Amino acid sequence: MARDDGAATGTGTEPDAGAPEQENVLARVALRFTAFTERWLPDAFGFVLVGTFVIFALGLGTGESPTSLVDAWGKGFWSLIEFTLQMAMIIIGGYAVAVSAPVAKLIARLARIPKSPRSAITFTAAVAMFSSYLNWAFSLIFTAILAKEIARVVRGVDYRALGAMSFLGLGTVWAQGLSGSAALQVASTVSSPKPVQDVIAEGRDGEGVIPLTDTIFTWQSLLATLIIFVVAVVMAWFLSPTPARAKTAQDLGIELRPLQEEHKSAATGRTRPGDWLEHSPVFTVLIALLGLWYLVRHFSNAEGNPIAAIDLNTVNLILILLALCLHWRPIRMVDAVRRGSPAASGVLLQFPLYGGIFGMIAFTGLSKQAAGWLVSVSNDVFFAPLIAVYSAVLGVFVPSGGSKWVIEAPYVIDAANQLHVNQGWTVVVYDLAEASANLLQPFWMLPTLAILGLKARDIMGYTFAMFLACFPVVLILVTVFAHTLPFP
Repeated sequence: MARDDGAATGTGTEPDAGAPEQENVLARVALRFTAFTERWLPDAFGFVLVGTFVIFALGLGTGESPTSLVDAWGKGFWSLIEFTLQMAMIIIGGYAVAVSAPVAKLIARLARIPKSPRSAITFTAAVAMFSSYLNWAFSLIFTAILAKEIARVVRGVDYRALGAMSFLGLGTVWAQGLSGSAALQVASTVSSPKPVQDVIAEGRDGEGVIPLTDTIFTWQSLLATLIIFVVAVVMAWFLSPTPARAKTAQDLGIELRPLQEEHKSAATGRTRPGDWLEHSPVFTVLIALLGLWYLVRHFSNAEGNPIAAIDLNTVNLILILLALCLHWRPIRMVDAVRRGSPAASGVLLQFPLYGGIFGMIAFTGLSKQAAGWLVSVSNDVFFAPLIAVYSAVLGVFVPSGGSKWVIEAPYVIDAANQLHVNQGWTVVVYDLAEASANLLQPFWMLPTLAILGLKARDIMGYTFAMFLACFPVVLILVTVFAHTLPFP
């Protein structure tokens, strides 16, 4: 397919000729890894199917009876149902915001900031991380659309590297941000299952929640997030391929159309008098005022700490209200939600099975045994890096920060209590490591890849190279900062 003629009038300059060669070594290693994973690793749904019976076998190996494991699986299967809907809504709400007309205009302006292929790739990485800190679901869609527009206006930019950097927020800082699943879960009694609240309460004098001020908003957490951001931006600069190795969208046979054509609403005209309600902004304004009234009351009742009032329900409400206002007319909002719903299908299918895994761990003796193992092989010095490595490895097989946290939390928090490690920092360690795992498996790349018209193998070489740079930094940070926080 021919590239759109608009690319010929792009504002970018010719590719820079001074790109260093050392990044090609990382790229070659990463591409070999990608070839292996594309050939041998199953789909993300396959991971949860296999994981169910791995946990079942572990339970049998530790002395649990088959009937107790089956009962625990069934008890846990629907235990995440509220959280499942929350995660589905955060994806749909983020999508609806990202595809609104005002945001499309913002994207068109941002796409004209970088002037060379290398600056385009670095700029995309920075925007991806910043937007994912605000909301990971919004970032997935927003930055993918931005990457397409940048590829259209900047000549010679490598489309694969651009696509990889548009996903970078999910592999670095998202879990430390305002929509981070684990931190929001433990901050709310609604989102956190009772077994998790119980183990938290054991180390917090009966209090079963951990406020955000003790997790993502500690100075240690904010500084660690900033350091990861800087390392990733620098790495993005050096990962830019040389002009000889770059593959543009045109080289890959991908047509890039102007942004205005990509995101026109499908529903514009009225066909009957009753359609006035769908096209009128009157109720958009009324619902927005109603929601704003509630949010003001919600945050004002937070007993002097508005941050503590942020949870998944609040984030989702803000997203829906913002999307409704940005689309202005109800019919456009309906169309955006319809188009965004398929992106949540993986969550709806897989989270109940994660709930079953959680049940076999939390409602049997497995949780205590896992905690005992972690305590036996660690101490207060090495607990943080051990949990980071463990969470990253498990994250390859359970590609969901929220549901995986529910699986890990009962025994990880229990082990932290026994070793007198700060619970809030344990959540931060989990956040930083779990995000890194997204650079190694393709589940959350799917919405990005669908927008860009790429396959996982096109970008995973670059994401793996980014993992090699960022994860060692994560291990150092979680180890050093762990000793600056007291045990409650």
